[in-house]
Amino acid sequence: MLDLDPSFRAVRRRDGYPRLEDLGLIGDGETAALVGRDGSIPWLCLPRFDSEPLLCSLLDHRHGGHFTVTVEDLREARQHYEPDTAVLVTEMRGPTGLVKLTDAMALRAGADLSDDAGASRGELVRSAVVEDGTVRLRVELRPRGGAELRVLASGLAVQAPGHPELRLHLRCNRPLSGLSAVYELQRGDRLDLTLSWGRVHRHHRFDPEAVLRETAEAWRRWMGAFSYSGPQEPMVRRAAITLKLCDDWINGSLVAAPTSSLPAPIGGVRNWDYRYAWIRDAAFTVFALRRIGFDGEADAFLGWVLDAFENTEQPRIMYTLRGDPVPREVEDAGLEGYRRSAPVRWGNGAADQRQHDIYGEVLDCADQWLRAGGDLQPALWSGLVELARTAENAWCRPDQGIWEVRSKGRVFTYSAGMCQVALDRAAGIGERLGMPGPVGTWRAAADKVRRLILEQSWDEDAQTLSEHIDGGGSLDASLLALPLRKVVPVDHPRMRATTAAIAERLSAGDGLLYRYLHDKSPDGLSGDEGAFLLCSFWLVDNLALQGGIERAEELYDSLCARASPLGLLPEQIDPSTGTFMGNFPQAFSHIGVIASGVTLARAKAGGTA
Repeated sequence: MLDLDPSFRAVRRRDGYPRLEDLGLIGDGETAALVGRDGSIPWLCLPRFDSEPLLCSLLDHRHGGHFTVTVEDLREARQHYEPDTAVLVTEMRGPTGLVKLTDAMALRAGADLSDDAGASRGELVRSAVVEDGTVRLRVELRPRGGAELRVLASGLAVQAPGHPELRLHLRCNRPLSGLSAVYELQRGDRLDLTLSWGRVHRHHRFDPEAVLRETAEAWRRWMGAFSYSGPQEPMVRRAAITLKLCDDWINGSLVAAPTSSLPAPIGGVRNWDYRYAWIRDAAFTVFALRRIGFDGEADAFLGWVLDAFENTEQPRIMYTLRGDPVPREVEDAGLEGYRRSAPVRWGNGAADQRQHDIYGEVLDCADQWLRAGGDLQPALWSGLVELARTAENAWCRPDQGIWEVRSKGRVFTYSAGMCQVALDRAAGIGERLGMPGPVGTWRAAADKVRRLILEQSWDEDAQTLSEHIDGGGSLDASLLALPLRKVVPVDHPRMRATTAAIAERLSAGDGLLYRYLHDKSPDGLSGDEGAFLLCSFWLVDNLALQGGIERAEELYDSLCARASPLGLLPEQIDPSTGTFMGNFPQAFSHIGVIASGVTLARAKAGGTA
């Protein structure tokens, strides 16, 4: 769980790899890096989130590349963030001394992180100070594929063959003649390193302390907008910063996670590239951010969704952060995968799937945009009208569903529900703003789809709504999202029964839920998977809104307690061990922390979510 003053613990690896729980996240709105408790950086893509990684020993500990600053003969370590920032502190203890290492992706002095503008300096700062005793501090920068060096008066020019477009420059306050060195330091000594790319900073004043201070100040100014009074407030604060670290500050989009191909489970083949923006994440993200004071980020994401929609003939389920089509999925045979869990994949093969929920996602975003004061231009309305017309016919047709199954499509209840959302929101916009279009037809169709979901997907024997619109009693945890999108009333007797059925039949134990059961709902892939944290947060919401506030808060507290000491959460949890699985950290899990916290706080206060 989140621990603001953690204890020192031994640093252990398994099969040569760090535990995901032992990694911290830093970033600058253009890319992000993971930092281990041993001082290693095993993951960094440059210059952007979805670029080819410069460092990826997280996916191959021998050949992937890393940037390490560590104490020789490391005994134990701990990590924490500077309060209300993404500045990460790692304290490492060796046999004769203690070092404090501070890491950050540097931000411009005076940067306003609420602006739709870049704040990155294109620079990674690593600053080590010996706090006690004496240490031998080892420094090693090893990009994937090696590097060529040129010694300059101000440091090293580094050329990585795999990244010919990058102008890398490494600077240090101590002599630096290569990419690997050991420094003997004593109490009070400093070792400052900066790795820069893009515009090279070699002629700028070298002042890492000032850069770290200005970066921390920028984060704290942004967190000044934070507004939340409810359960697990420190965890919600950290979740807000984690979401901001997954945000593309220039474009307004949000990566599902800053990593690719972390397996779920270990040894399985469910290894996907999550460094893209999913449209379906938008409405949930906007809901979460707006309710804790970050209207600017919410509006930016809504604007990005609508821009991406307008720039393509048909809406896609996911885009690059710039709003372009996602690259085709390829496997990288040159990397063995995290803990030898191949394949490693770049791109995403689900990008061209048919998923009918997309119509509701876009129209829900448009509705929120307009309610917040957005301007409805004729071209945008024309596109929304076409989406509503498509949804009117698509709700009863097969697709791959929210979980992007790679088996034959079915008519998923959640997809039908999101078509209902498309029709409902289109009708609402037309009614509210007096826009031209078959508003009455959409309203009638929305009511019809809602009624059919409650009637046709209901299985009397199983006493639950079913994952497919034609019933059958098989379950899918996305049914818990239907009342959250206002498809069906949360207190409807059949929704209450469905909530109870999911909590029992999809239980992985201790409040965890599976998305679905693979023997009942085959998805075209081999192997099992872990419990999805997002689904459990949806359960919290349903319980709270159905009046089970005490049970909901107990579950919410247990989910937050599963976070790492830094307050970070993965996509999945291994129910048998509690270990993290899947890409990390996962934006949607942190959206769940925020949204469920807000829902609980309002339910406890007697209001509505």
